[in-house]
Amino acid sequence: MASLYLHVPFCPTLCPYCDFHVVRRGPGWVEAYLKRLSEEAQRLHESHPQPLKTLYLGGGTPSFLRDRELVSLFQALPWELEADAEVTLEANPGTLNQQRLALLKDLGVNRLSLGVQSFQDRVLKFLGRAHGRKGALKAVELALEGGFRVSLDLILGLPMQDVEQDLKEAAFLGVGHVSAYTLQVEKGTPFALLGLGEDPEREGWAMERAEEVLGEAGLWRYEVSNFARPKEEAQHNLVYWRNGFWLALGPGATGQYPGMGAVYAFRRTNPPLPRWLLGEPPQEEAISPLEHAKESLMLGLRLREGVDVEALERRTGLPLRPRLEDAARNLAQEGYLEVEGSRLKPTPKGLPLLHRVVLELWEALEG
Repeated sequence: MASLYLHVPFCPTLCPYCDFHVVRRGPGWVEAYLKRLSEEAQRLHESHPQPLKTLYLGGGTPSFLRDRELVSLFQALPWELEADAEVTLEANPGTLNQQRLALLKDLGVNRLSLGVQSFQDRVLKFLGRAHGRKGALKAVELALEGGFRVSLDLILGLPMQDVEQDLKEAAFLGVGHVSAYTLQVEKGTPFALLGLGEDPEREGWAMERAEEVLGEAGLWRYEVSNFARPKEEAQHNLVYWRNGFWLALGPGATGQYPGMGAVYAFRRTNPPLPRWLLGEPPQEEAISPLEHAKESLMLGLRLREGVDVEALERRTGLPLRPRLEDAARNLAQEGYLEVEGSRLKPTPKGLPLLHRVVLELWEALEG
């Protein structure tokens, strides 16, 4: 339990593709949020007081908070940080300047996840982003000059987008990490209500180009949608992909906590902001050892390092290798999996077809 996710739900704009728990600022809402957050943090620290290796402030837009609010936010966290802890804050380009970056550095932030999405003005307008190309480039420049580790978020495969231009621009800015996604039109979002659809063929081509262009610039594809230079991988997100345990604070935040006996883990999800402010407890889901094994395969095979089935057996106490052996061998013969001892790793051919790979392994586990 050395990782903490903190959710800041406030955003300057509500993007038409976003289905995260986000809200605009309302009268007194930020003050009430900070008060409730401090109370929740104190209680969680009492049961899990160990120093943190990773702290991730997501949203929403954490950098949208005012200076005094950011100070209060960090003051509300009673945990100590390990000497080399990764402290990531999600930020939009339009909320950053030299003074704000200096404050973030003083507060202990050492990694910024910048929601650039594109360097093309027409694409940014389509996505409803508040910044333009010049603002995005300036934010990256200031963040790098400020000594931050920088990760860029890009959305690829849009119909009006020059994918090559966006990838080359990101590749040669000197950042250590790029998260490249295709647009997911989620139910209930404005994009979905407009009837916008996805184009799997175009999106598949865009991700292939991402691997080629970013790879040539030294950014290695270590996860389906994430590319990094050596030692620049997102340590906090690796906790998720390796299906570990982490703490969670804030409205809508989900954490995963150790279980006992027939329950491997408990997943607790806080309610949305209005109910969370009133003190409503989180919803709790019990995760069995078999469910943990299935989720670990689904998440771990997103990583190029894959999944160590022997280690997963030790965690769950289940005889997984005999159940998976035939299915893994068949998938390897088809070129979708690589088997190295007890480790299963996706091949370049298997990465785009992970859904099929995982379903076959799940069927083997349940059989």
